[in-house]
Amino acid sequence: MVNLFSCLFLFSLSLHCFVACLAANKKNITTDEFALLAFKSLITSDPYHILANNWSTSSSVCTWVGVSCDETHNRVHGLNFRDMNLRGTISPSLGNMSFLVFLEFRNNSFGGELPKEICRLHRLKILDLTYNKFVGGIPAMLGNLSQLQVLSIYSNNFSGLIPQSIGNLHRLKLLYLGNNALFGPILQRISNLSSLEEINLSQNYFSGPIPEEIGYLNQLEFLQWSFNRFSGSIPSKLLNMSSLINLYLENNNLSGIIPSNMGYSLPNLQYLHLNDNNFVGNIPNTIFNSSKLIQFQLNNNAFNGTLPNNAFGNLRFLETIHIVNNNLTIDDSLQFFTSLSNCRYLEYLELSLNPILSSLPKSIGNLTCNEFRADSCGIVGNIPLEVGNMSELLRFSVYDNNINGPIPATFKGLQKLQELDLGINGLEGSFIEEICKIERLSELYLDNNKLSGVLPTCLGNMTFLKQLYIGSNSFNSSSIPSSLWSLTDILVVDLSSNAFIGNLPLEIGNLRAIVILDLSRNHISGNIPATISSVITLQNLSLAHNKLMGSIPASLGKMVSLISLDLSQNMLTGVIPKSLQSLLYLQNINLSYNRLQGEIPDGGPFKKFTAQSFKHNEALCGNPRLQVPRCGKQVKKRSISKKLLLKCLIPILVSTFLLVACIILVKHNKRKKVENTPERGLSTLGAPRRISYYELVQATNGFNESNLLGNGGFGSVYQGKLPDGEMIAVKVIDLQSEAKSRSFDAECNAMKELRHRNLVKIISSCSNLDFKSLVMEFMSNGSVDKWLYSHNYCLNFLQRLNIMIDVASALEYLHHGSSIPVVHCDLKPTNVLLDENMVAHVSDFGIAKLMDEGQSKTHTQTLATIGYLAPVYILICRVWI
Repeated sequence: MVNLFSCLFLFSLSLHCFVACLAANKKNITTDEFALLAFKSLITSDPYHILANNWSTSSSVCTWVGVSCDETHNRVHGLNFRDMNLRGTISPSLGNMSFLVFLEFRNNSFGGELPKEICRLHRLKILDLTYNKFVGGIPAMLGNLSQLQVLSIYSNNFSGLIPQSIGNLHRLKLLYLGNNALFGPILQRISNLSSLEEINLSQNYFSGPIPEEIGYLNQLEFLQWSFNRFSGSIPSKLLNMSSLINLYLENNNLSGIIPSNMGYSLPNLQYLHLNDNNFVGNIPNTIFNSSKLIQFQLNNNAFNGTLPNNAFGNLRFLETIHIVNNNLTIDDSLQFFTSLSNCRYLEYLELSLNPILSSLPKSIGNLTCNEFRADSCGIVGNIPLEVGNMSELLRFSVYDNNINGPIPATFKGLQKLQELDLGINGLEGSFIEEICKIERLSELYLDNNKLSGVLPTCLGNMTFLKQLYIGSNSFNSSSIPSSLWSLTDILVVDLSSNAFIGNLPLEIGNLRAIVILDLSRNHISGNIPATISSVITLQNLSLAHNKLMGSIPASLGKMVSLISLDLSQNMLTGVIPKSLQSLLYLQNINLSYNRLQGEIPDGGPFKKFTAQSFKHNEALCGNPRLQVPRCGKQVKKRSISKKLLLKCLIPILVSTFLLVACIILVKHNKRKKVENTPERGLSTLGAPRRISYYELVQATNGFNESNLLGNGGFGSVYQGKLPDGEMIAVKVIDLQSEAKSRSFDAECNAMKELRHRNLVKIISSCSNLDFKSLVMEFMSNGSVDKWLYSHNYCLNFLQRLNIMIDVASALEYLHHGSSIPVVHCDLKPTNVLLDENMVAHVSDFGIAKLMDEGQSKTHTQTLATIGYLAPVYILICRVWI
């Protein structure tokens, strides 16, 4: 009987414990669920509807997307929201999820400050906030996360000092604080991070010396402290870290010499970047003992002395050598290049701006590199024929040396070559046809040499050619080959300062993509062909110092991209075409030393040109500020009119009678039309379109988040569709602050008189006490920021160039073309929008400044986006044009 009671007692006790455990687990999982629901409530944008469609209280939190649970404790132990494009702030309730081990928010748009409650997650091992928009300081108690192994806040907007408590993270292996706005010196307690393997502090404002204590981190493999303000010398202990693989210290204010023991204790070093500092002295020979080196960058310092002849011969894995802009020399160029032939992986060899080479040895042909640059190195002698053996070469540049002799015919073997720069040397001989056989050549620089003879007709076969510079040579007694004008995709042609003869052909209009055309200082004669006006991409045209005759074609007014026009020192006659007044981007014009006559135009860009542009012509007249006489009146006009009146009296009387009859008939018909269509006029006269608040609500589906295009300091922008099918963008102003309301008024004032193809068109506005908005044309391709910094979008070279031209055109109009000059004050990629044809339009004039007439500068208290505004703008709060 006793046994029976004992068994019943044990059974009831076990059942009680089991029920209690279930209740406890239920309570704990409910705590996690409440925390996650609080987190969800602060999400302002979920474009893929991940949380909206998956996080439901009807299912277990362990099944929610991004949530991982620990089966042992039945608690949430991990949150992974990587690449979900979420926007919002972090709920402090996450600090209640005490079993969290990893927390990953990489590549989203979370903002605000990081809640200090995160520091209560004592089991947390991974905290990854990379690529977000967090602001404020790093929480002071972050060092309480004693289990933390990975801490990454890379690419946010954190500011302030590194908290002292971070020195308590003894288990930390990865520390990524780069690309923020952190400042101050580096903590000496960094030596406490004994498990640290990688540390990235790049692109901040850290200053002071590199602490000696960094040398005690014997597990450290990756050190990236570039683009800061560190000063002083490199600690010797840093150069004795046998575990170190990557050392990046470029773009700081470091100075002094590199200790000579470097290299002995860095056997695993692969990447060494010390460029753009102030180091002096010799490069220690021992550095070349780091036999695993892949990248060696010491450019833009003040190193001097002589490099060993076989300095790089033992670095068999070397891919990059950048020692540009120092004061280094070598004793024997033959041995130096022979030793480099052992570097079978070498891709980039940059020796420019060093007095390093006396001549190019034949052994250069043994190099396997893709890029060879030795500009301004004092090289003399010929280019060896063996250069044709460098079959992997993409770029070869020996610009600004003293090289002489002919261009080697062996260049034709470099079939992968894209850039050949032999400019500013003493090369002699002709333009060899073998160059035409380099099929993929894109950039050719032969300017400032002693080349002569004729240009070969095979130039027309170089269809990949984008830039051709052969100015300042002695090409003579021949016309420019007609095949050159068949290169329809070429961007730059510079044939200046030679002795070319002949006329400009009609085919010059085939250059549909050209940006710069310089044919100045030759002996070209004949007329300027009118077909040149079809080259609408041309920005700089110089035909100066030739023998051109005839008049300036009026069709030049169609060259809408023209910035600089130089037709000086010719024999041009006739008048200056009025059509040139329509060239809104024209900044420089030189028509001096010709035989022009008549009135100088005074509209458009001519308002800002000076007398220097028109001096020494035959009979120009116009505004006295141009130092020419005023244009005289036709004194005989009245007498001529009387004679004509007498001769044509009878025909005029008859014509008058017929004209009066026609006018009566036209007025009668017009009155009938007006009476039949009384409602017609407003739309045809271009009256402002009125769009009501109700229409905007319908167009944007009640300002639904699915129509949200973006948020900014001003408020929000929504996509909408009007009843007639027109797509619009509605900019809704946040009226909670007076400053944002003022930005609406500023934008209205700025945009009401502006009309330009590269400005976003304002269709209408809607304003009352509780609502203010602007209705703008919809830009289907979004902002330039999206195309520059998103992985799924890419701009090619021509698109980037066109965007820059469009933005520059808009700014030129704002500063000089509009009736009241306007300074945008906040130009950045997010404020440049692209339409369906990839034409750029400048938008967002919320902090624009309008200049009064005659005013060239004004004060402002409104700051634009840091990183895109001029430093002087911050210092003196003044803008000017």
